This record gives sequence, C-alpha cells and structure tokens, in this order.
Amino acid sequence: MKKSKFLLLPVLAILACSKDEISENVETEAQIKPEEIANQGSEVAYPENTGSISNIYYAGQKMPVEQHNEDYVYQGDILIPANKSSKSPQTIIYKNKEAIPQTKSTGKTSGRWPNNTVYYSISSNLPEKSRVYDAIKHWESKTSLKFKKRSGQSNYIYFTPGSGCASYVGMIGGKQKITLASNCSTGNTIHEIGHAVGLWHEQSRVDRNDVISVHLENVRKGTEHNFHTYETNGFDGDEYTSNLDLGSIMMYGPYSFSTNRKPTITKKDGSLYKIQRNALSTGDIAGINKMYPKNDKEKPTYENGEYYTINGITALRMYDAWLHYSKYGWLEIKFYKNYWYYV
Repeated sequence: MKKSKFLLLPVLAILACSKDEISENVETEAQIKPEEIANQGSEVAYPENTGSISNIYYAGQKMPVEQHNEDYVYQGDILIPANKSSKSPQTIIYKNKEAIPQTKSTGKTSGRWPNNTVYYSISSNLPEKSRVYDAIKHWESKTSLKFKKRSGQSNYIYFTPGSGCASYVGMIGGKQKITLASNCSTGNTIHEIGHAVGLWHEQSRVDRNDVISVHLENVRKGTEHNFHTYETNGFDGDEYTSNLDLGSIMMYGPYSFSTNRKPTITKKDGSLYKIQRNALSTGDIAGINKMYPKNDKEKPTYENGEYYTINGITALRMYDAWLHYSKYGWLEIKFYKNYWYYV
C-alpha cells in the first residue's frame, strides 16, 4: 500500500531580512529578559480574554475552537468561517475546485486565490494604513502574488480594526476580514496575509518533533489545542520544505500561551529561539512559490494508487477515479459543483 498524501498549504514566514541570522537566532532562557517575554508570543485575535472552548466540524473534521460572539478562533489568530462549519458532523463536504499536488511545506490546499491575484479593501477606520501597504509591498517583492484594490470583485480581503491580529486561512469566498489592532505591526500584518493566502502555523507541521519540543505542562489551561499538528486535527496537508523553519514568520514564539512564564516551545536541546516578524524566510518563499507558481495555469495531477486527503475526505485514486472507504466498503465518489458525492 502506498503512503497517504496529505495536501495542505505551506506554513511560511514572511519578513526575513537576513535569513541566516534568523535561522540561527537562538538564545538561552537566561539571555531573554523578562520584559522581552511578551514579545516572544504570537498573534492573538482576542488578547484580553479566552473564549469558551467548543468543538465544531469544519472541512469534515472535528476541531476545538474558542468562541467569541460570532467568531470561531483556532490557534490564537485563525478565524474559522461560521457559515462553513457546524456543531454536528457533516456528511457532504464542501471543497474548492482546485487542489495543490503534493510537494513539500505546510499549508492548506483548498482556497487558493485564482490567477495569483488577491483583491483587498481597507476600512476607512483602520489607523496606520501604511502597515498594510508595506506588508503588501513585501509580499509582491518576494512572491508571484499580486494584490489589487477591489473594484467590485466578490472575493476579497477586508483589513479592519479589531481586538487583536487575526485572519481566515485561504480564500473562503466573499468578504473575509483581517483584523488589526493598533499594536499589530507590519510584520504581524505580513503574518496575517500569510494565513489569508493559505498558510497554517509553522509549528503545526507533522515532523515538528524533529526540531522542537512542546511543553504542554507550561501551556495555559484551555489553550492546549493551539499546539496540535494539522494531522492531529485531521486536516489535509503536507510539508513543502524539508524541515521546520524556526525563522518562519508563521512560527509561534517560545512563550506562546504560557501560564507560568516558562517556555511552551523550545529547541530539542532545550534552548530558546526568537521569533521574527521582519520578512519572509527562505523557506517561506520557497513554499509559497510552489503553492503559487508563476505559471498559475498548471493543473493538479494525481497518481493512481495513491491516497489523498482533501478537505477531510480521504480517497484512493484508482483508474483516474476516486474511491472512498465507508462502512459499506469501497465506493466511488466524484466532485460536482463544489461538493463530494457518492456515484
């Protein structure tokens, strides 16, 4: 039996001015001053409070989220669309028409922006709009993505004020917000744009234990789910780069969600590292360029005899058709008008 292929967008970093320094930016616990701990965390949608934890079903998978009024929040700053999730298991799974063939990195395959073009609008109430323009300029200078101001397009990003920094993952359809509090920097904005174009967090990688250790005993009670890998949660995914990138702009800080001022993430040898919110790292750029190649007309290909997990449905590609194993045995399924159906 061949190895199952997980399809997920790459988890990339964004603002690395000096990639070598970022990759090796490691410090011992004694070297990091107490006042710096607050800057070693991660983006959070609602920094002032923890919402009630509940389980929802999204893309066919059960996942724990924090609920803040109408918002479902996952891993601190990832927004989950309420109109595409439910409190009960879903029998028909929504997916976008495009899926990304297996390569190497960590990300979400559905929800790519067509033609490498992201449309956006900025709320008139958002202060310091320059951080949005600077973040967009950086993305355009390092990748094949283009950002255009919305002129009637139905699918677009809306930069708006919020309690913290937050974004949806990938193009979800319609107007999707990126919230930026006054203390969200240009680097934080680059991070949130990373989510919007399809990136999960770097520490969500399945192979993370080769590079880091997660210390759940130091994690604030009720937030342990923020440290799950994408595979633990059942999401489709793959690693586009060969190993976890500590310099990724999508990487959690070592004190993220700490309950006792002790690190929640360290390197395997127990030493600390500093997160960076300056630029896309080399690994980020390599992964995003595989997700969004310059020739956006490339079509996804699937190999017969291989398993693929796409938006919660695991299927076997055989004779150029899809087979899904159910309680009734192997049944053929097909994709039609954005839904999976049994044939």
